[in-house]
Amino acid sequence: MRVLVLGGGGREHAIVAKLLESPNVDDVLAAPGNGGTASIAVNVKLDVEDGAAVAAFAKAEGVGLVVIGPEAPLVAGVADDVRAAGIPAFGPGAAGARIEGSKRFAKELMFRHNIPTGFSEAFTDEEAALEYLQEVSAPIVVKADGLAAGKGVTVAMDVHTAREAIRECFAGRFGDAGSTVVIEEYLRGPECSLLAFTDGETVVPMAPAQDHKRALDGDEGPNTGGMGVYSPVPIVTDEEYAAMMAAMVHAVEGMRSEGIDYRGVLYGGFILTDEGPKLLEFNARFGDPETQVILPRLDGDLAEILLATAERRLADVSLAWRDEWAVSVVLASGGYPGDYETGKPVNGIADAESLTDVTVYHAGTRLAEDGSLLTAGGRVLNVTALGPDFASARERAYEAVGRIGWDGMFFRTDIGARAQRGRAAWEA
Repeated sequence: MRVLVLGGGGREHAIVAKLLESPNVDDVLAAPGNGGTASIAVNVKLDVEDGAAVAAFAKAEGVGLVVIGPEAPLVAGVADDVRAAGIPAFGPGAAGARIEGSKRFAKELMFRHNIPTGFSEAFTDEEAALEYLQEVSAPIVVKADGLAAGKGVTVAMDVHTAREAIRECFAGRFGDAGSTVVIEEYLRGPECSLLAFTDGETVVPMAPAQDHKRALDGDEGPNTGGMGVYSPVPIVTDEEYAAMMAAMVHAVEGMRSEGIDYRGVLYGGFILTDEGPKLLEFNARFGDPETQVILPRLDGDLAEILLATAERRLADVSLAWRDEWAVSVVLASGGYPGDYETGKPVNGIADAESLTDVTVYHAGTRLAEDGSLLTAGGRVLNVTALGPDFASARERAYEAVGRIGWDGMFFRTDIGARAQRGRAAWEA
């Protein structure tokens, strides 16, 4: 089978690499791909948000499965167009992708189906939003309703910060994505991601993971798309896991009851509060960087799983997970998530990957004409290490990080530090 993977980040590099382990996969096309996928797959130029173009390309190239990585083509309805052309697509259609494309829609879905979450109100008028802010005070969370590349969320610990976030949204910082602003409860507790494969009926969970959203050590600085992650998550109790899984099932059942055909990954971002897990957000695709620790731990044929999901026969497939721990550290361009420079030569990847069980996934790279590797994004590399226990995986990841460099590179030095100290680290 020939597979087409849409997207060019670290998530897609991890997906491509895992697909190529399958005996059922002949080759993989990556659109647009990046400097990492170029060495293992065929990078192609394609407008991934143009569903008709994607479907036509897939048909012409004899593609047997289209895997949609990023949220933008999902929200644009690319999966609908691919399925209409008779090609299996992994990823929800436009109706299902609204669970990520509109935070207001997602919150209202949670409320309709009694899924535990924090209070929330949505506004299309700036003055009304500011008046509501005065009622609820801070800490509070301000979100642009639409897609903002992981940067449209402000966790405001004071009213001034929240007020500025509201004004920035309505001033057009996030374009149309900020024309509706969602103000929601600040939930206290550790964050945990639970992803699941679903074909709209069967829901099969993946291994839990814990992302680190803030840019700087100690969970300081602005929110990012994710600066590091690990899996599994030792602080999650059996009761919390069961509650998170129940929320995921209720969401799928709720969408099905509303006539939404959801086939792909459902990502639940949870906060482990004192009252139990509460949903912070849903995403309609593999998380990034969660995928970079989850897929290396998957003991199975990813191509078989994705195709079964696309063809509504997920119940026929079983998943297993390796015992190893996985830790991934994001290496970013200086200035991210704000303004940053690109085109910096990257060195040391081969040296880093010479370490046992270390893989460097490319998130924002490109190949120059002379074959050298250059930075091409804010999050540039995901350095992932496996180990028999958490401490060894983390030590190995940071040893590999120390072998890589470019002008302006930065990273968090405390990915997973709290996990080693237990639940009390979040309660301090």
